[in-house]
Amino acid sequence: MVILLISLLIFLILGIPIAYSLGLSAFSYFLLYRPELLQILPQRFLSGMNMYALIALPLFILMGLLMNKTKITARLIDFSLLFVGRFRGGLGMVNVLASMIFGGISGSSASDTASIGAVLIPEMEKRGYPKRFAAGITVASSTMGMIIPPSIPMVLYAIIAEESVGKLFLGGLIPGVMIGVFQLAITILISIKNKYPKEEVSLTPKNIAIQVKRSSLALIMPIFVVGSVVFGIATATESAAIGVAYAFIIGLIFLGIGSHKKYLTKTLPECLNSAIITSAKIMIVIALSKLYIWVLALERVPQAVAGFMVSMNLPPVIMLLFIVVIILIAGTFIDVSPAILLLTPVFLPACVAVGISPIQFGAILISGLAVGAVTPPVGTCINVASAISGLGIGTIFKGTAPFLAANILTLILISLFPQLTLWVPSLF
Repeated sequence: MVILLISLLIFLILGIPIAYSLGLSAFSYFLLYRPELLQILPQRFLSGMNMYALIALPLFILMGLLMNKTKITARLIDFSLLFVGRFRGGLGMVNVLASMIFGGISGSSASDTASIGAVLIPEMEKRGYPKRFAAGITVASSTMGMIIPPSIPMVLYAIIAEESVGKLFLGGLIPGVMIGVFQLAITILISIKNKYPKEEVSLTPKNIAIQVKRSSLALIMPIFVVGSVVFGIATATESAAIGVAYAFIIGLIFLGIGSHKKYLTKTLPECLNSAIITSAKIMIVIALSKLYIWVLALERVPQAVAGFMVSMNLPPVIMLLFIVVIILIAGTFIDVSPAILLLTPVFLPACVAVGISPIQFGAILISGLAVGAVTPPVGTCINVASAISGLGIGTIFKGTAPFLAANILTLILISLFPQLTLWVPSLF
């Protein structure tokens, strides 16, 4: 285990990507201690990716990409303006509200940052908001994309933990909404303090009807995707396919007849290409992480960690808060997918041993890693926002930090009160 951990640390310091660092570290272990198992490493590598449930990942990614390309973001922003645009700091609140809605459609925080940030960061700067604030709130609000269903990280956790995808989707619903509500409150306080502008919003029945009609097809999309899983109509993989078909159809409707040729000949192939490349990156991470996880299993690390934590006789809440700290630290240096693959088999057995539900632990794990996704240096979302805004990641993080208080508060609350994650799944 010393060789395993030291080699991993050395590879990371050398700047080798986390996926390859995990694979090289596992290979070093087998080369030095279990050379008789080297011949079956390729088989273990491939078996890590050969799971039917993983088909849902590229499909959810493709669904989000199709939604990005069909101007759905602009429609959701206009819809959000109806509710909060007339308040001080209205565009900031629209940013949070649109992320809450879009997160329930795309299932990806990076997708949320890219689509909403590309529209709102320039617009907020033009309306007199500091660019740091605009980029910061965009990055912070995107964390809901990982938590509000459907969620790509939730699917990955469900596979590793062998839990119901539908229950995990429902378990993330209240925590995701809580983060959004707390971020709205923080936005109001900052906007009042700095006297950020209000937006002119027409609340006539005619305009409300127009905006609802323009957004209705997008707003009901989560019903098809999440509802089909929750009510047992489809598996997670099948619901992802339903989502892709739905996104494709409403894309044809939203873009109009004149744009159909470009959509079919250019936009659709681009989305397919991006989905394939992104999925391939995730699959490589999964495959190499599986080798590392196999080493942990051979050395009985999960059982040792579980036994150690149980022997400490800590109350479940204290144990969870201790694990939350580790998740936050790990998320700062490790990307979301490998972090899920590494931390789940280590900490989940310990949690189950003291009576903590895998659904609650999943919500805590994803919520904690969402903070890491917007924290330098690895944070995917903060790097996406940097590319859009032209600001350095350090500057953006200063704008993001106040809003992360909402995430930390939610993490503490769902650790203290299990029903925040278990109540909605229990209804089904």
